[in-house]
Amino acid sequence: MTSELTFASLGLAEPLLRAVAETGYTVPTPIQAKAIPQVLQGGDLLAAAQTGTGKTAGFTLPMLHRLLSMGKPARPQHPRALVLTPTRELAAQVEESVRTYGKFVKLRSMTVFGGVGVNPQVKALRGSVDILVATPGRLLDLIGMQAVKLDEIDILVLDEADRMLDMGFIRDIRKILALLPVKRQNLLFSATFSDDIKALADSLLNNPVLVEVARRNTTNELVSQAVHLVDRDKKRELLTHLIREGQWQQVLVFTRTKHGANRLAEKLTQDGIEAAAIHGNKSQGARTKALAGFKDGSVAVLVATDIAARGLDIDQLPHVVNFELPNVPEDYVHRIGRTGRAGCQGEAVSLVCVDEFKLLKDIEKLIKQPIRQFTVPGFEADLTVKPEPIVMGRQMPKQGRAKPSPASPAPKATAKTTTKTTAVAAKKTKPSQPQAAGKPPKQKAATQPNVARPAAPHSARRPVPALLK
Repeated sequence: MTSELTFASLGLAEPLLRAVAETGYTVPTPIQAKAIPQVLQGGDLLAAAQTGTGKTAGFTLPMLHRLLSMGKPARPQHPRALVLTPTRELAAQVEESVRTYGKFVKLRSMTVFGGVGVNPQVKALRGSVDILVATPGRLLDLIGMQAVKLDEIDILVLDEADRMLDMGFIRDIRKILALLPVKRQNLLFSATFSDDIKALADSLLNNPVLVEVARRNTTNELVSQAVHLVDRDKKRELLTHLIREGQWQQVLVFTRTKHGANRLAEKLTQDGIEAAAIHGNKSQGARTKALAGFKDGSVAVLVATDIAARGLDIDQLPHVVNFELPNVPEDYVHRIGRTGRAGCQGEAVSLVCVDEFKLLKDIEKLIKQPIRQFTVPGFEADLTVKPEPIVMGRQMPKQGRAKPSPASPAPKATAKTTTKTTAVAAKKTKPSQPQAAGKPPKQKAATQPNVARPAAPHSARRPVPALLK
């Protein structure tokens, strides 16, 4: 489908096509080819799209087009379009996308999120802002200060709605929805479709068009997945071994907790591997610095929590490592979706101890496929160890904890604008751009080619023996 389409054939305004052309893209991704025409018609949209599919341009481009066609200027403190995102990183990237594609139109955009001073945001909102990109909490703060009013919103976008619900924003979202005019266009984008998302869509959308570019809760086929069974206290040593033996230059590592992210980054640094942690307790400046170092190659390993990593846009990321499996199976899909983007190969490695067998089984059930298991000589797991329960993302302490549940059996092994912008945030991250099929991305000097290399030489690792079946 996309091979027969161009952005010009989708009906976008000439200034927007000119901006897209400057990015070097001519062919829309599947989500863009399906979503843009529907949004241009003015109806509500429910879109299922994983990260790395070009979904941001799938709504920013038609949103800009519709605001242009309406022809009415925004009044002070009264934005015309509102985009809600779960994290400040994603908010910054969406607004950067708006600025990139609205370069030749006279529309103003702005982003507001927590972690930075509110007074500059209040001052900036006194001007006319056409497109406001916000996180729910900070937006409600500004509404409470009477710095912004939502009664003239024509277009509402909920980006990564599943993550907003996971983070507990449903009450904030409903408060915001109550302040919007009844007549408006609603666009809801989500990587997964849980019952909560369906309920939100039913209450928000009016006869929406459903757009899907992948099966629900599935993983990218371009991402090779592997599980390494290892003892809990040997995970960090194994990670260091894999990075060195595989000569990995750019690795995104996930932990369950902020403390765990800090500790792992410190230990890797002590091992001589440049690492940085990114999570919600870090200042915006520290997070921006860590991400910039990861992108330019001065930081080889970025250790992140699920919330902090949401919305990260890293070109040609070759490796994702689950240092700890997530408690929520859908988060596994989100995590490994950071690699294997834009038609490039990627590798996702999970370090799994006996405590996590149940989590692994839940993940395999969700994605409807087993994940190949390996052992690395010298790091074999002791499968007779009694599992410790995982509560709220961490192992319980050995003293004073509840009685562990019976050990789960080991999982079955497989052998196989001049968008004029009022910039309030600190340093912006790279915009999400349309990704053209067949167009090779620019090679980054500090990163290795993004053809997935084995986590360790095949001679140095072996499939899990049949006793685990």
